[in-house]
Amino acid sequence: MAQLKVTQIKSKIGGNSTQHGALRSLGLRKIGQSVVKPDRPEFRGMIHTVRHLVRVEEVD
Repeated sequence: MAQLKVTQIKSKIGGNSTQHGALRSLGLRKIGQSVVKPDRPEFRGMIHTVRHLVRVEEVD
C-alpha cells in the first residue's frame, strides 16, 4: 500500500475550525513537521481541506 508523506509548509493562523481540525487529525502541529499516513480516502479528504498549507509526497 502506498504511503503519503505530508509536510506542513504554512501556518494555520487565519484558517477556519475545519482546517485546524484537519491539521490536528493529520498529526501536524508546526511548520516543517512531517507525518507519514496511508493513502486512504479519509486522509486524502483531510489533505484536500488543507491543500494550501501542506506539501504531499508519495513514499513506499
